[in-house]
Amino acid sequence: MQEKNSVRRKYYLLRKKKYFEIRKEFFNPLELLIKSKFKKKKLKLALYYPSSFETNVLKLLELNYISNKDILLPVIEENNSMNFFPWKKDGVLHVNKFGMLEPVKSKLNIPNIMLVPLLAFDKDKNRLGYGKGFYDRYLNNFKNILTIGVAFSFQKYHNLPVNNKDVKLDYILTEKGIY
Repeated sequence: MQEKNSVRRKYYLLRKKKYFEIRKEFFNPLELLIKSKFKKKKLKLALYYPSSFETNVLKLLELNYISNKDILLPVIEENNSMNFFPWKKDGVLHVNKFGMLEPVKSKLNIPNIMLVPLLAFDKDKNRLGYGKGFYDRYLNNFKNILTIGVAFSFQKYHNLPVNNKDVKLDYILTEKGIY
């Protein structure tokens, strides 16, 4: 655990120092992936509302293909579980107990695709989050969600410490592409 916390601190400061604003074209590889994997399926895309120098996934909403999809944002529940609820761009958001923005709770949804925030990732698509386990707990309960970690390429770490509760991502998207 100590090693994870050390990497967290290092990569949070690195992201803060090297952060840059992305353009909507950052998400072109993701759009191609979605089109190839979800040809006829009604798409429910889970995002996160960016904060603390996270990659700005809201730029994705500028793509015409994505703008008419069902967008979901996470809500942290009283029991420290996480669920996803619909949100429209510029829709009302509330500040939760962690200072994060959340949509109004309405009809609970389970996403087909989830963009996942992270502090660091490695070549095996392991992810280091903030240490509360929300995404890992959620994804351990819903195994059929396509997961894409969204980061800057400088957030790559050689070999992250992992345990049996950590969920490996399906893809990582950076300014250098998707893999």
